[in-house]
Amino acid sequence: MSAPPVDVPVAAPHVGMRFVVEGPPVGALWRRALARAVLVPLPVLAPLVALAPTRDHRFNLYWHGGMFRDDPWRIVPHTVDSLPGYLRLGNFRLFGRMLEKALDTAAYALSEVLGLPVNVGFRLVSFLSALALCVTAVLLAESVIARGKVFRRPPSTMAAVVPFAVAAGFVAAGGSSPIVLFGGLYLGSAALVLGVTAALCRIDPDRPFRLWWAPLLLLGGASLAAFNEIACLALPLATVAVLARGWLVLGLRPGRLVTAAPARAIALLWLGFLPVFLAVRVVIQRYCSAGDCYRGSDVRFTADTVEAFPVRAISWLPPLMWRAATAGGSARPWLGGVVLIVAVIALGLLAWHAIRDLPRLSRVGRRGALAVVLTAGTLVVLGAAMGSLNVDVQQLVTGGRWGSGWRDSAVTTTAGALVLAGGLHLVRRKGLVLSAVVLFAVAASVSAAANKRQRDTAMATPAARLADRVAVEMADFDPGPGGAARRCALRAEFLKLYADSPFSVRRFDESLETAAQQRAGVAFCPGVTGADRPR
Repeated sequence: MSAPPVDVPVAAPHVGMRFVVEGPPVGALWRRALARAVLVPLPVLAPLVALAPTRDHRFNLYWHGGMFRDDPWRIVPHTVDSLPGYLRLGNFRLFGRMLEKALDTAAYALSEVLGLPVNVGFRLVSFLSALALCVTAVLLAESVIARGKVFRRPPSTMAAVVPFAVAAGFVAAGGSSPIVLFGGLYLGSAALVLGVTAALCRIDPDRPFRLWWAPLLLLGGASLAAFNEIACLALPLATVAVLARGWLVLGLRPGRLVTAAPARAIALLWLGFLPVFLAVRVVIQRYCSAGDCYRGSDVRFTADTVEAFPVRAISWLPPLMWRAATAGGSARPWLGGVVLIVAVIALGLLAWHAIRDLPRLSRVGRRGALAVVLTAGTLVVLGAAMGSLNVDVQQLVTGGRWGSGWRDSAVTTTAGALVLAGGLHLVRRKGLVLSAVVLFAVAASVSAAANKRQRDTAMATPAARLADRVAVEMADFDPGPGGAARRCALRAEFLKLYADSPFSVRRFDESLETAAQQRAGVAFCPGVTGADRPR
């Protein structure tokens, strides 16, 4: 007679089987969403990796790198000492300049360690800022939408769309675009604006306000006022974002909306921000009224400002930027080639990865989508207003160069992407989010091709070719007589190219001499630059 069967407890399902049946856990979905935010911009930016630096960055990379490579803490006193001179030029960016010098030093050191030309290190550092901006854009959208803890629930379908929409705006739309010029600084500043806003949105309205927060918030507001003009957009943006989230997502009543912890935190930030901002603007206005201001910092409100504003409010659209990026190049078709094929394959794989996750992502309600649209739309307006007050931007608009980039593009392109991502979530149609992922992935691929054309156009100029050769010579620095002869030949070529610009020649000698002394303790061009030059 056989023994009766024994009841054996059913074992818990294996983790791998649960992953297949129930889908990835929340943590895995978040890791995949953030990984896409990091990876999606790379195929778009990759064609620019060897683009030669222009304008001040031709010199600053060597100057800052040579001065601060061995003593980065010198950045602080050096910036403070130079502040009065910049203030007289209408330019007050205390912490922004510290960040700029730190990024230049990082690019210089990275190039030295890897044995690469400094222009490659410069672009790699700029790419890191672009990746940070894409990640913070995703986090801002999720911070506005989520009612509770952001990472306790799966990311929303917005997180599948935003990286592709943001990356499509990373277009090198002319020489003043932040993708080309001061990318690390301005893209990093835009990430700071979005990050501050996201952090304030995550303050729980039911959380009691702590008194020890007050001095930190006051100091934070003053720091934003002393950063740069882009960082100054953080507080108006955060004010709108917190109010929109509290009203539309959390359903707070007006009295509660303006007295809860988030509103108190923003009020203290404003209290620290306004005294510094207003005092600096008064001083700058006095200097600028005499006509001695740097054009990039001057503020001019005229009829051209009114004309420029609506143009800057739409200049973030990728098709307009494609036109600006490809203008002035060869007559050959730009939409094609290996770059486009590689971008389509890489972004197509990432788009498939995002589409596969869509069924397991959180749904976005209309009220949450509207809050994102209001927040991002505010940033578009703020960025366009900032840009339209500048003389250079006004000349771009009156000259018909719509879509050309300026420092405001660092915020308007990202904000515009969030407007599009939030707007499509207002429409309840099956398959719309999936279609948007595909459409933005295609747009990002086209942006990669446009960047390739901009790179080819820029590198065809004598100035860019010379800057490239200088970078190669400095990367493989030869302290011997042969290296000195080559460097002197490069200097002679620079003098010939910039014979009518003594300022550029002085900056060239000063910056390359500083780097040569740091690199090998020798003059850049013996007998001409350095301590042994004729007096």
